Amino acid sequence: MARHIEINSVNPQQRLIGMAVDVLKKGGVICYPTDTMYGIGCDIFNQKAVKRVHEIKQRPKHKPFSFMCASLTDISQYAHVSSPAYRLLRKHLPGPYTMVLPGSKLVPKIMLTKQKTVGIRMPQSPICLTLIEQLGNPVLNTSALREECEPPLDAFALEELFGNQVDLIIDGGEIFPEPSTVISLINELPEILREGKGNIAPFLERLA
Repeated sequence: MARHIEINSVNPQQRLIGMAVDVLKKGGVICYPTDTMYGIGCDIFNQKAVKRVHEIKQRPKHKPFSFMCASLTDISQYAHVSSPAYRLLRKHLPGPYTMVLPGSKLVPKIMLTKQKTVGIRMPQSPICLTLIEQLGNPVLNTSALREECEPPLDAFALEELFGNQVDLIIDGGEIFPEPSTVISLINELPEILREGKGNIAPFLERLA
């Protein structure tokens, strides 16, 4: 069964975050809380770990996952961001949004779509942001949900669903799952690909 640690969702304990980072550095897969729901993730540069997540989620390998960055500087390293798009991100991130952008050469091929785009999150979650900062790499992000199951609200439900498939579960308290809003910033006009948590109004105007 997966190891289970409880981390304060407002002021994450650095020592406990360090334990999770050690798991990621060794190629482990973890469950963790975000600002929208619990997620499953790993270091995006560990191909074996990424493949494990594909198996856990039963997701085709040609459908890449999104990933999380800790800052706008990081996002600019892993995606090509126009000046108007950058201003939009600066105003609304961190937040419950997944931004679709052209991927940079730093992104592993397994994380790129056929169109060479990426989905990037910068969640409003101290646990996530501290985890990514300590790791020094983006963390893969996918929902910790089974289509046939009721949405898990806490880490104990996650143990029942994924306890035999992941290496660590971070308990950050109860979360009512609500998917992020997915927004494409590929063109001049932002496109809402999926409406979820977060206000979409600021993204309905032309990037200018």
